[in-house]
Amino acid sequence: MPSVQPPLPPDSNFGAPATRASGVRADARAILRLGLPLLVANLAVAGMSLADTVMSGQLGADALAAVAVGSSYYSVFLVIGLGTMTALSPLVAHAYGGGHMDLVGGYARQGAWIGVGLAVLLLLGLAVVRPVLTLIGIDPRVVPEAVGYVHAIAAGIPGLLGFQALRAVSEGLGRTRPMMTVALAGLAANIFGNWIFMYGHFGMPALGAVGTGVATALVQWIMFGFMLLHVLRHRVYRPYALFGRRERPDRGRIREILALGIPIGGSMVAESALFSAAGLMMGTLGETTVAAHQIALNYAAFMFMVPVSMHSATTIHVGHALGRGARIDARRAGFVGIGLCALLMVGSALALSVANDAIAAMYTHDLPVRSLAARLLLLAGVFQVSDGLQVGAMGALRGFKDARWPLGITICSYWAVGFPLAFWGGIVQGGGPVSVWWGLIAGLTVSAVLLNLRYLVVSRRLAVAA
Repeated sequence: MPSVQPPLPPDSNFGAPATRASGVRADARAILRLGLPLLVANLAVAGMSLADTVMSGQLGADALAAVAVGSSYYSVFLVIGLGTMTALSPLVAHAYGGGHMDLVGGYARQGAWIGVGLAVLLLLGLAVVRPVLTLIGIDPRVVPEAVGYVHAIAAGIPGLLGFQALRAVSEGLGRTRPMMTVALAGLAANIFGNWIFMYGHFGMPALGAVGTGVATALVQWIMFGFMLLHVLRHRVYRPYALFGRRERPDRGRIREILALGIPIGGSMVAESALFSAAGLMMGTLGETTVAAHQIALNYAAFMFMVPVSMHSATTIHVGHALGRGARIDARRAGFVGIGLCALLMVGSALALSVANDAIAAMYTHDLPVRSLAARLLLLAGVFQVSDGLQVGAMGALRGFKDARWPLGITICSYWAVGFPLAFWGGIVQGGGPVSVWWGLIAGLTVSAVLLNLRYLVVSRRLAVAA
């Protein structure tokens, strides 16, 4: 396939740097330019979930419980879908870096076929929510509304996957600002939609917790529509003819996308399942413990948006370098991305060491909950440093299209180290929530060490070959 130099993306720093230091600075600037719009987009998406929780809480404990249970079930399928479609980002980045415009369009079209098939599978899983919730013993009073919420939000799955596919392709081309704009619009629409469908305005029936699912599903389709319109109309995407022609499913191309996407989705499921299990463990230790754990975890999840955005930017920037054959530049870019993620989380950890009690006080006025939450937030600082290192290494490895080894590393680290230590120390030995968090820290630390070692091996192998 002929190689043509495509339009330069915002992260372009082509040409050999004068010194190693200037190369590091150029990589850092490029990753930050890519990552900051993604940070805003990710915070906006997280804000949608926060809005659903806060607004459903105004309806009472039953509505809040229904949204909590329903979203916990839905999130498993959500992570699988988003993780699988994320594979398009590094694949497109490689094709873009090499100037293969036709290949970029091919990935987009085959990604659309994968999205259709994946939507069918995910909808089948979401359809059986009632027997699953009943089987695991969820309070019968909560089940009907939780089921209604899941069925409502499931209607948005095809739109969500379509948006994620277009987002991944645009990210792979180094165009991250559109996601920021669309996500901010989605957040505003989600809040407005909740107000309409939850409380019954503009002639709509008051659907309560189910209304949040209806609003979210509509917003997912709206975001897909906006992103599709942007891609079709903006001149930056025209050279790639993303949807310039009809194309039947290509087994080879689909296999290539899934070979990367399934391990990425598996890694994301392994991590989210670990924290779900930790929440269940906390549930056996009393209301104060659950509340304090939720505060610490909520803050950690909010701050996690920072390294995960830089992680995605690192994947893109490394992919561009590898696509144009600059293996040594790609290796350096990966190290810079890992360093940025770690540095940002060190800053967050230092802030927590000083302001942990003040942060806990923002969440609650209950003194026992506040005291325990402040202790757990100190541990969250340690947790965040390990998390920054491991998510940075994961992003760099994805830039090298390496996902199978990271999947094995995360499963072993989380489930052979983190979970057993958390359960043994916190529950069996009676160490309580502090021991549970130390178990989580241990799992993330092992993952961080092994993923960084994996990056050393993979990047060095290609650099030596160069």
